[in-house]
Amino acid sequence: MTSPLTAAPTAAAQERWSPRLWGTLLVLCAAMFLDALDVSMVGVALPSIATDLDLSTATLQWIVSGYILGYGGLLLLGGRAADLLGRRRVFLIALAVFAIASLLGGLVDSGPLLIASRFIKGLSAAFTAPAGLSIITTTFKEGPQRNRALSIYTTCAATGFSMGLVLSGLLTELSWRWTMLLPAPVALIALVFALRLIPHSPRENSSGGYDLPGAVTGTAAMLLLVFTVVQAPEVGWTSARTLLSFLLAAALLVTFVLVERRSASPLVRLGVLRSGSQVRAQLGAAAFFGSYVAFQFIVTQYMQSLLGWSALQTALAFLPAGALVALSSTKIGGLVDRFGTPRVIAVGFTLLVVAYALFLRISLTPQYAAVILPSMLLLGAACALVFPSLNIQATNGVDDHEQGMVSGLLNTSIQVGGALFLAVITAVITADGDASASPQAALDSFRPGLAVVTVIALAGLLITLPGLRKRGKATTPHVTESVVVARSTPENSTSTDSTSADSTSADSPAKVAVRD
Repeated sequence: MTSPLTAAPTAAAQERWSPRLWGTLLVLCAAMFLDALDVSMVGVALPSIATDLDLSTATLQWIVSGYILGYGGLLLLGGRAADLLGRRRVFLIALAVFAIASLLGGLVDSGPLLIASRFIKGLSAAFTAPAGLSIITTTFKEGPQRNRALSIYTTCAATGFSMGLVLSGLLTELSWRWTMLLPAPVALIALVFALRLIPHSPRENSSGGYDLPGAVTGTAAMLLLVFTVVQAPEVGWTSARTLLSFLLAAALLVTFVLVERRSASPLVRLGVLRSGSQVRAQLGAAAFFGSYVAFQFIVTQYMQSLLGWSALQTALAFLPAGALVALSSTKIGGLVDRFGTPRVIAVGFTLLVVAYALFLRISLTPQYAAVILPSMLLLGAACALVFPSLNIQATNGVDDHEQGMVSGLLNTSIQVGGALFLAVITAVITADGDASASPQAALDSFRPGLAVVTVIALAGLLITLPGLRKRGKATTPHVTESVVVARSTPENSTSTDSTSADSTSADSPAKVAVRD
């Protein structure tokens, strides 16, 4: 189904977006910008929060982890809720909750209340992110229009994540509370416009039920997995608590898979993962965001702890990357149209590997022109290429009524990848207990972490290569790869290959041509 906003009698009209359509996209971009902004903006303010509220280090880290826990743990449920309850309704309610939680976060006077507000914000973002992405993919027709919209949308997310550091450095000079309060008025303004601009969307037929067992087991599994990964560096990766938590999370995931295979209306229809391009998009998103979050963590520590830079100076060091992402927002869709997502993603991951490897040359003396600036520019170019292309690859070839589900899967991969690899890097750089004994010891502890970050990015590149080889078999530049995408209903399972297997169930695959 295509939204009436995109319906037009001529091809020329389809290429020309109306003011209402632009307004819809900008509202969705504002919400995604806030979600990404909130992930990064709190980092620079943590020392001030600890001093003002008298928090221990263990309590302080939960200000960050609480948001990640709510966000990463409930994304699958948020994505499916958008399909079942209506994308517009879920988006508006979650955005309102986000605004209220932001206001409360800036007014609280205790650590537990601040952590609770952060968890609620993460929970609301777990619903706005997949709902917003699925609104775009069902409002803009698949092809150049959607690619352009997704490139702008995802660029806003990357820009928000980068600009969060800069804004945090500026606002913390006034008070850490402003870093919590800033999203509230922006979210309220976006909500007002969203009420007028976001198109109504039909709900999916829920005659098969709402898959409550799947929702319970899936949400519990993701919450426990994220919680365990976040806590592992503190309590120990080989501790009984960590191992038992991982074992329980694995058991819940197995149970979730069994439930989904038998459910008439699954929370996540496992058939979508029969598509090679879908699996590559999910794994690539985890590697991309995980490596970037870990890199930012190391670089922030390096600049402030070893170079003695202020929070604002550190934030400004990341500015070239964010600026490059913002300036390229309208160009990536055209590149994808011309070259396809595998090539664009491969080039982006190559730049990412080079950026991380170049930063291995850091020393106790600042080398801005020779090391820091080139790394940031390469990082910005990589983010601009990879992030929009992964979103396009994940959502192409998917029916409208399942866009929320796929969007939830993609955002789950991003958040779990970020939590997992950040925890791994934290364990790597803290492996030597005396790393803080001297600046050189601290620097030596950062290098293995940077090396692991580079390896993670390299893994992302290798994941992309099979799709690149398949695309290379095409006889013309615009021939798309034929991949297996399982349809949810037999009547939608039209095959473009006369030799494809008969559809024997609602989850049987059909070959469809999609741009990978």
